[in-house]
Amino acid sequence: MSPDRRPAHHHRARVDLPEWMRHPAPRRWTPARYVDDLIESWPALRTVRRAVWHWRDRTRWSESHPNLVAVLSFVVAAVLGTVLVTGAYYLLALATSGEY
Repeated sequence: MSPDRRPAHHHRARVDLPEWMRHPAPRRWTPARYVDDLIESWPALRTVRRAVWHWRDRTRWSESHPNLVAVLSFVVAAVLGTVLVTGAYYLLALATSGEY
């Protein structure tokens, strides 16, 4: 038999892009771009940047143990709130007694 005579793929119609898309304006040099170029030009800084990116993408302990973190956060907030309120009452008692 003869091979299949269908076209292998269909070409889409050509789209004329606007001028600003075909020839975009050059990048503006902002302070952030200067810092970015400085970091990328030094291998040690580039390595540190990649390490920070890798560190930020890790799975955090709070994401793997959400219930335990919720309970611990509540306990810490309760203890801290109690200490602050007790300290405020103590300072109020000192101020009203006139012994400070």
